[in-house]
Amino acid sequence: MPTKTKRGPTHSATRGTVLPRNRNVALAELRNLKMAKSAHAFVRGSTTKFYEWLEEISPSTLPAGPAIWICGDCHVGNIGPVGDTAGRVAIQVRDMDQTVIGNPAHDLIRLGVSLATAARGSDLPGVVTAQMVEALMAGYMAALKAGRTHRLPPKPPAAKTAMKAATRRTWKQLASDRIEDAKPTIPLGKRFWPLRKAERDALEALCRETTLPLLVTRLYSREPADQIELMDAAYWVKGCSSLGRLRYAALLAVGTGKNRHYCLLDFKEAAAPAAPRQPQTNMPRDNGERVVAGATHLAPFLGTRMAALRVLDTSVFVRELLPQDLKLEIDTLPQAEATEVARYLGAVVGVAHGGQLSRNDAGVWRRELQRRHGKSIDAPFWLWTSIVDLVGRHERQYLDHCRRWALGHSTTT
Repeated sequence: MPTKTKRGPTHSATRGTVLPRNRNVALAELRNLKMAKSAHAFVRGSTTKFYEWLEEISPSTLPAGPAIWICGDCHVGNIGPVGDTAGRVAIQVRDMDQTVIGNPAHDLIRLGVSLATAARGSDLPGVVTAQMVEALMAGYMAALKAGRTHRLPPKPPAAKTAMKAATRRTWKQLASDRIEDAKPTIPLGKRFWPLRKAERDALEALCRETTLPLLVTRLYSREPADQIELMDAAYWVKGCSSLGRLRYAALLAVGTGKNRHYCLLDFKEAAAPAAPRQPQTNMPRDNGERVVAGATHLAPFLGTRMAALRVLDTSVFVRELLPQDLKLEIDTLPQAEATEVARYLGAVVGVAHGGQLSRNDAGVWRRELQRRHGKSIDAPFWLWTSIVDLVGRHERQYLDHCRRWALGHSTTT
């Protein structure tokens, strides 16, 4: 496949830009700042603390669950609209850094904690949080029964807004959101920082290999023989818990003349997961391949647009960004919509889990979930007590994080 590479424009000093030699310190500071903004932001960025709690509790506290691919970091912000290679859009799990063949109960708890934290941030009564947990399980159980054929419940307003925006977005809007203009460059600033020469060279080398060009030409029925040109690349300052790992944005031109298309690629380091895997399961050893495999099972729209690669001897996964890729913004919850949101997100996760199970295995898992319901709540009692425990635990950790961050910040200013 003909491939050209083009040395990116020489970027001048830009406000907010951080040089490669200062990158790690700046990213650590930014991550601490993001996690200090709100309790919900802290929960989203504290995946490892969730699994630290999991190691402390008795193994018999939670049901074993079937050995299936789970998200591993199933909070509200990791669910949203995603597009596929055929141009369709669906709301699915959209972040797979922590995906493993694990216990689906972990996804339910993580999502429940995220919803409960959003409810607390919205000053909703405690009884509403209990109703949200019940709705989460109702949506999950209904979807689990039907698997991939399940019709999701009516979209809550937040999901409707995201889907409406996703289906109307074009590449030009994607460029506007991600790179600030529609020119074939990535302007440096707060979101994009300059690369080391070795990083730039490694991305150019990938364009000359087979895997990346095949991924790029897969969308929109591009011809495999289309010429690919690396227009520009930068370090992408994105995420929270993953800040500090390799993350690159690469702008590619595909084809020539009137048939030329631009695409934006997201390269992300695939680190070892904190989520525990089920024993005696066949899971890829390479972390990039693990992420792609998990995405293929949990969110097919996303999985078909991903590939595992290596950059500077580091395992990464790459996806071509589509205009339809958005996340749900649910930092606050109106009381009238709270249970509706919980039911809908529970159904999304239920489809992701249930689609991997046979009818018999799904029935066994449903009966296990029903068997352990509490008397005072129409949901598994282990789920409710786990959420209550973790919300209190995260609240203490969040306040301590803010104290330590403020103390450290005040001594350096």
